[in-house]
Amino acid sequence: MSSNHSEHPFKRLLSERILFLDGAMGTMIQQHGLGEADYRGARFADWQSDLKGNNDLLSLTRPEIIGGIHRGYLAAGADIIETNTFNANRVSLADFHMEELAGEINTASARIARKLCDEYTRADPAKPRFVAGVLGPLNRSASTVVDVNDPGYRAITFAELVPAYKQAARALIEGGVDILLIETIFDTLNAKGAIFAIEELFAETGARMPVMISGTIVDEAGRTLSGQNTEAFYNSVRHAAPVSIGLNCALGPDKLRPHVEELSRVCEFYTSAHPNAGLPNEMGGFDLSPADMAGQLGEWAERGFVNIVGGCCGTTPEHIRAMIEAVGDKPPRQRPRPGPA
Repeated sequence: MSSNHSEHPFKRLLSERILFLDGAMGTMIQQHGLGEADYRGARFADWQSDLKGNNDLLSLTRPEIIGGIHRGYLAAGADIIETNTFNANRVSLADFHMEELAGEINTASARIARKLCDEYTRADPAKPRFVAGVLGPLNRSASTVVDVNDPGYRAITFAELVPAYKQAARALIEGGVDILLIETIFDTLNAKGAIFAIEELFAETGARMPVMISGTIVDEAGRTLSGQNTEAFYNSVRHAAPVSIGLNCALGPDKLRPHVEELSRVCEFYTSAHPNAGLPNEMGGFDLSPADMAGQLGEWAERGFVNIVGGCCGTTPEHIRAMIEAVGDKPPRQRPRPGPA
């Protein structure tokens, strides 16, 4: 995925400075205290199933809330805004009987972020803002065993993954995204489905765009849910030649640090990290303050681990603002030059 975007302004900026992703979407939505009626709106007032919790649907029913969250991160200084599309694919939306809305939700979400990023870029052309179209991990795993009595059975097949991802990616591109971000990968086989889908789409359209890939370490042993450590995950997706490979979610920065350091050591591409604001507390909240989190990420930048930083669950515009203050003047990580094969 590396060809034909050598002049892309996103890639050019990455060689010059550390870039900043936005923070959490889901925990910011929770702060609004929305009820079932907010999710339904007028259009889905009589929908057959409960819709509360279908956060991606809010791009259709409460776009002003999604736009407000994006605006908060843009005002804080984020360079990259992620679309509200974490579960906006046929597979995940089936939980709400909304498979047929997958394309519409992706395009609408991309347009909300596009409009605001363009507004901020016009106001300060020296600081362009980019829209990252989010392709989440799906709510089913292609590689993990779900039935001990039938160990060969999987909840989803590779052949089912690919069209779901392809539809979502196509709709995000139609909505005007600058980047495709395959994120929160707990199952590398799912990620490979997304990569395959994107490559097919690029081949069909003849146009390419930067791709970011971000995996999730789910335990302190440093493994994904499908059992890979950081270096194995990296080696499983490096063939895609994305602009960046990174880690996000699951752990706070203290627990994630050794894995980001390891990725920085082996990764021939740019690296990204957007950790949670610590581990969830007993109430499901996140306690790590903006200052504490920024201090830890500042040390990562000081050590040359990262090219892109941001926040995942529990982070707010205040977290991103503090990160920018702590990290913004640090030089970006220098990519290792691979030797001859």
